[in-house]
Amino acid sequence: MFPLRFFLFSLLALPTHGVVYQAPAPTAAVHEAAVPTGTPIAGNYTGHFRPQIHFSPPVGFMNDPNGLFRDASGTYHLYYQYNPTAVVAGNQHWGHATSTDLYHWTNQPIALFPHLNVTGIFTGSIVIDVNNTSGFFPNQTNGVVAIYTGDGSDDENQRLAFSTDDGFTFEQFSGNPVLAIGSRAFRDPKVIRHKETRMWVMSVAFANDRAIGFFTSPNLRDWTHASSFTFHVIGDVYECPNMLPVPLLEEDGSVHETVDLLWISINPGAPLGGSISQYFPGHFNGTHFTAVDEEIRLADFGKDNYATQFWYGVDGDPLEGGALSIAWASNAQYANDVPTGPEGWRSSMSLPRRNFLKNDADIGWTLVSNPFDLGPVIGAELASNDSLANGILVAQGGVNESDANTGTFVIAVNITNINSSTLRDDAAVTFTISSSSSGETLKARQNLSGNHSLVLDRSNTRAFTNSGFNPRIETELVFSDEWDMVMTIDRSVWEVFVLGGKRSATLLYFPEGILDRVEVATEGLDGQTQVSVRINELNGTWRVESTA
Repeated sequence: MFPLRFFLFSLLALPTHGVVYQAPAPTAAVHEAAVPTGTPIAGNYTGHFRPQIHFSPPVGFMNDPNGLFRDASGTYHLYYQYNPTAVVAGNQHWGHATSTDLYHWTNQPIALFPHLNVTGIFTGSIVIDVNNTSGFFPNQTNGVVAIYTGDGSDDENQRLAFSTDDGFTFEQFSGNPVLAIGSRAFRDPKVIRHKETRMWVMSVAFANDRAIGFFTSPNLRDWTHASSFTFHVIGDVYECPNMLPVPLLEEDGSVHETVDLLWISINPGAPLGGSISQYFPGHFNGTHFTAVDEEIRLADFGKDNYATQFWYGVDGDPLEGGALSIAWASNAQYANDVPTGPEGWRSSMSLPRRNFLKNDADIGWTLVSNPFDLGPVIGAELASNDSLANGILVAQGGVNESDANTGTFVIAVNITNINSSTLRDDAAVTFTISSSSSGETLKARQNLSGNHSLVLDRSNTRAFTNSGFNPRIETELVFSDEWDMVMTIDRSVWEVFVLGGKRSATLLYFPEGILDRVEVATEGLDGQTQVSVRINELNGTWRVESTA
């Protein structure tokens, strides 16, 4: 949760090992008259900047994903930090949407409201209390418990709300808060069930101390501090931790076991400014986390990916196909100012991602992230070429903004038989996504010889300027004879996945015109290099939700 007031928080002392907080059975929430209850908020999804396959709120301001879980019917639940009354951060509720494929979303009624002395419902998580350890669910095995930070007048504390109807409506626990240390910088609980110890484990941020605390509980009500983890090299404030087992991807592509992953969101203090996420592979024994090393690993080399959360209920099975996550696709430096406000909304989520850990032979431990199955949104093929050597492939999309597919593309490129000794010094693959009406462009260039730098350039999109809105991002990649990329373009969200997902980037862009033309070009290649390119449009998913 980024409250936009981190600079006001005072320093806090870490709790001592073994301190137990004893929780004191439900109270009704107090709702604002201006915020609808029991009914979804309608939204218009036809706006110029409105993403068509990325989730965005119907109206108002959205930031961190919260409470992700999959229920017994296979429905995915997404909750999120939500201000339903303005297009800037504040007045935080938990918005709610559901999906069966993570792309076609149905807006649900707001799930959690500020209540009593809690002025904001900050970031948190959800678990399924199958064995009724909490005592809230005497007659069911699918009870849903939300664990979240309540922003009170004096402190940030951790609270429970529970649901007997699969997470659509909640009651507040009358014994709240269940964990408080008297701090204004103690937030964002992520709870998992630790199989080996059969305990609930909460990861929570001691934000200004740049530390993550681990607390354990047998019943979700009573929490004992077990240990804390800190590693301060970058970042000023720690937020939104995740601790979970992630499938280990072997060199041959097989998956047989898991490795524990600690995820920490940082805001401010990212290398590019503002917010970013850092991760640590390692081992968690139920009370203490030990990282494999002290390397700095950033989850995204772009500017607009923060507060990642992983879905509960799908993250522990190595055969599940990867731990599933989603992130807030923005940056705290300018989230309140992006030009979607006049359309009545601000912020979108990233694509849902499958995640693995890999001890890569070339670069060591790395997170492998790729888009969750894009099949439900892949549209018509616009152009393809299986031998694009020193050539150009052009695809033209629609130009009518009322068409949900306009300005939405997926580009897949695979290059093999790269031999740096026989390539020209300027060997590269370049991407230009342009607007036929305004001449604006997004550009990318991957150098295939030399330092293998990859440049993403959004400088020629003119609808938004901000001192923190880095126009050009550059990173160096490590590869030898093969290179691949999947790129998605979605009205105002640009995502790139390279080297099989070993590196990824998320960038916002705001053009005055619609981007409707894609050009992929290669140059400087020898006769042995093989290049395959396919460009498809993406099918919009929001027509049923639109009020237009």
